[in-house]
Amino acid sequence: MDWQDHGTILSMRPHGETAAIVDVFTASHGRHSGVVRGGASRKMAASLQPGTHVALSWRARLEDHMGAFTLEPVKARSGVLGDRMALLGLNSVCALLGFALAEREPHPVLYAATEPLFDVIDMAHDGWEVDYLRWEMGLLDELGFGLDLGACAVTGSRDDLAFVSPKSGRAVSRAGAGEWAPKLLALPQFLLGQGSATYDELVQGLALTGYFLEHRIAPELGGRGLPKARQRLMDALARQGVGRSSS
Repeated sequence: MDWQDHGTILSMRPHGETAAIVDVFTASHGRHSGVVRGGASRKMAASLQPGTHVALSWRARLEDHMGAFTLEPVKARSGVLGDRMALLGLNSVCALLGFALAEREPHPVLYAATEPLFDVIDMAHDGWEVDYLRWEMGLLDELGFGLDLGACAVTGSRDDLAFVSPKSGRAVSRAGAGEWAPKLLALPQFLLGQGSATYDELVQGLALTGYFLEHRIAPELGGRGLPKARQRLMDALARQGVGRSSS
């Protein structure tokens, strides 16, 4: 059994004395793990860091075996090493993909959205944090828990949308919320195309997507907690200061 593909490394851990097990998000084979012989060496480990885009070959005796990778680095994405926030963002993307995706299930739409995100984070483009939040929304959609922000779930109106129902994931207007408003999730207005995002609003938006990741996705995965890498990103965004624009 063998195939060739390309993708981005999500994680690497030592295996035995000299090898490493590498988890890669691939274009055609989804999230896939394999052994890299010699991957634990200092020279090779430097090429197996999360975020590195690689060309790869996989080979195994049987299809259900872990198998072995032969990897060739294509793009290091080392720009994040000079920007702490960007590094936190990249690590969060890698951790969430490893957390949420079943192994060996292709996700071509999500892959097509994720590779450009890795690139804008690596280059620390202004506004990458908004791209990241929208990517989390896309991840929810890919997994069957997408948010519907088009109209109020109660009144059908498209005006004055301010909340999201934690049960349905649908937007709710102020009028539709009524006395239930304290039990609803806040909807940042920039997600509706109204103004630029502040860091406070980004944290608010990540609290929104995080709710559904924690209460919809995690239970499907045995109740595992969300990756700590994501919380570190949220904490760092919260420290950026009230009122500063991110895009």
